[in-house]
Amino acid sequence: MRKPLDEQQILGSLAAIARDLGRPPSRSEFVSLSGISEDRILQFFPSWNDAVRAAGFAPCIINVRLKDRQLLQDWAYAVRKKGKIPARKSYRHFGQYHPRTIERRFGPWSKLPEVFRNFAQDKPEWADVVALLPPPAPKPSPKRVPNSLSSHASNPASHSPSNPSPSNKDRASHRQSPSSPPTGKRRYPPLDGRPTYGRPMDFRGLRHEPVNEQGVVLLFGMVAKELGYTVEAVQSGFPDCEAKRQIAPQRWQRVHIEFEFESRNFRGHGHPLTGCDIIVCWRHNWPDCPPQIEILELSSLIKSLPTSSD
Repeated sequence: MRKPLDEQQILGSLAAIARDLGRPPSRSEFVSLSGISEDRILQFFPSWNDAVRAAGFAPCIINVRLKDRQLLQDWAYAVRKKGKIPARKSYRHFGQYHPRTIERRFGPWSKLPEVFRNFAQDKPEWADVVALLPPPAPKPSPKRVPNSLSSHASNPASHSPSNPSPSNKDRASHRQSPSSPPTGKRRYPPLDGRPTYGRPMDFRGLRHEPVNEQGVVLLFGMVAKELGYTVEAVQSGFPDCEAKRQIAPQRWQRVHIEFEFESRNFRGHGHPLTGCDIIVCWRHNWPDCPPQIEILELSSLIKSLPTSSD
């Protein structure tokens, strides 16, 4: 009977791979070379860097950016092996990298067929993989915009003295009239001394989208329980929040969270790459985010949650 995997086996495998490489392996290298999944690692250690430290090594904080080609080819190998597009969970059994790494680079998992199709153009070696992908979505036909000049030409009465064309001044005054109905994309100059709000969304008790970090903190507090988190502490220093999240039935694990309005603000604020497991943000716009940091983008996530908590 095979002995269940334990903490010491993970540390032993990590030390052996480090000796072969001459340095501590990255998380993706360890998963690929050891065959031990990231989920199993996180059953015993709060983060990958904690596992590296427990093995007696200093974690590497310099991240080597993987090339787009490496990620897309690895995804394509998984499609080829499975004979169809793998789900995110299934990909982790076939591919070398974490699905989050690929999604941070190319967007949602559902968009990967389109991304790979563009990549595989003029590459006949990937023709078998392209054949397994769904057909591309048809492009919407361009809307025909009427030509105002030609319509005036076909209607001579519009140029007659009894029906003169409005002057530029008349047209400008009409556009600026408060009584004229606003167009769909009309914007007004801001008034001094008034607060501004995000786009209306009416999510539970929050009527507008967040426009700053404080709004992100509030929204996360509203949905944390549904996402499997319990908040232990919130502070003004780095990281902003200490929480626990459920990783298995009756099993929880501590995580460190940094709140940002946009994920790339983490870099702009000069935070270290260690000491934070998750960035909770409203908008994820940091494609080069280090792979060991998880991104929780609330603007996408709340779309799958009920708008009312009743």
